[in-house]
Amino acid sequence: MTVMPAPAPFGAQKIRRDELPAGQSLCEYCTAKCCRYFALPIETPETFEELEYLRWFLLHERASVFKENGDWYLLVHTTCKHLQGDNRCGIYETRPKICRDYTTDNCEYDDTWTYDFCLET
Repeated sequence: MTVMPAPAPFGAQKIRRDELPAGQSLCEYCTAKCCRYFALPIETPETFEELEYLRWFLLHERASVFKENGDWYLLVHTTCKHLQGDNRCGIYETRPKICRDYTTDNCEYDDTWTYDFCLET
């Protein structure tokens, strides 16, 4: 059985990756960005009809379309229903495989990236 370490005290200062104390996880200092949206790859729009589909996506609240490294995505800003108030996972022991496979090695904890192209409403 894997147990997540207790989170840092509420309101703890965000630290840099290279300052992380031994035995702690970046998740303890994060706002759970990875649990507050999902992005699905979509086909590159090439016709007016395909652009109309993008428009339809954007007519929905909390939806965006972005392009990154030549690939297009539908991004849905929605919080996982198992994310707890302390930004920890309420089903950590039985979380989905995609969550188990996700590591902090390349997570967006301290990312400053921007999209190549983004449509929002």
